[in-house]
Amino acid sequence: MSRYLLRQLSLLLVTLWLLTLLAFGLGHWFSGDFITNTSGIFPEDIRFADVAEARAAGADVFSQYSAYLSHLFRGDWGVSLLDGEPVFEQIALRFGATLEIALLAFILALLPGVPLGVIAALYFRKTIDHTILTLSLSGYSIPVFWFAQIAILVIAIHWGLVPISGQINPLYEITPRSGSIILDIFLEQPEHMGAALHSAFAHMVLPICILAIMPMMLIIRLMRNSMLDVLGQNFITSGYAKGLSTARVLWNHALPNAMQQVMRQLGTLISLLITNTMIIEVIFSWPGLGSWLVRSIYERDYPVIQGGLLVISALILLITIALNIFHAWRYPQVRKDLYAAS
Repeated sequence: MSRYLLRQLSLLLVTLWLLTLLAFGLGHWFSGDFITNTSGIFPEDIRFADVAEARAAGADVFSQYSAYLSHLFRGDWGVSLLDGEPVFEQIALRFGATLEIALLAFILALLPGVPLGVIAALYFRKTIDHTILTLSLSGYSIPVFWFAQIAILVIAIHWGLVPISGQINPLYEITPRSGSIILDIFLEQPEHMGAALHSAFAHMVLPICILAIMPMMLIIRLMRNSMLDVLGQNFITSGYAKGLSTARVLWNHALPNAMQQVMRQLGTLISLLITNTMIIEVIFSWPGLGSWLVRSIYERDYPVIQGGLLVISALILLITIALNIFHAWRYPQVRKDLYAAS
């Protein structure tokens, strides 16, 4: 396990280093002044001597990259060209909002997705199986932005069941601290805490449900195919021959082995989830990293683009590496196959 762990950590460090090179290169590729692109400060806003000194100190690319890394590790990621706010502080605040709906959507996708996939496999080629497959294919084929617009039109506007956008009713005046509206409510301790939580959950319902649809459909299909493969193995037949009940065979033998194949695809699934989260944040005006980054692209806010892309890419990478390590720890056969060990 230590060998595999060292390999994954080395891959993580090398890829993170390449991400910093890409983020640094964006400052040169963007149109305009390099100092403004990386810091968010216009040359006319600082003394001419400071600008000349900065250009002289960063005359070569290696010095510029070294300075970039130094500021990166200190949390000095420049300021936004639009509002003058520090990029690192804004990322730390908006990261919680993105993580909140992405994590809840993943849990919502996982809880019904796994049982439905198992049921479809148990009733292979029967009406239940065909129904679940049809629903999963339909749910995966519908674009998330189109589904979100239809849900807003029908559920939020026509029926009036949930709010259209935002995290909470602005009348509650919850001060953003962590970015997660639920956590911020508990930190704020408002007078009408119950009503504030109800408002927050009401604002979450639509974006989380829509965000969970596509991952849920993928989990259903992955679980069904994996379960069908496992149910045909000899150890399942042996379990039934020993007199074990169907529930025990499924729970103790079939499901753990079927989850191994599903976990291999979780990294790709989570990447898709984070991508769709950016779309959902824009549609529902959710104050997360995705909507902030999309706005910065439209407005050419280069320091925000650099920081936002770096954080989102690093987040996907960290989750993928963590899943790989957990998968190898949970299923030792993965390490044996990788190093051709018996």
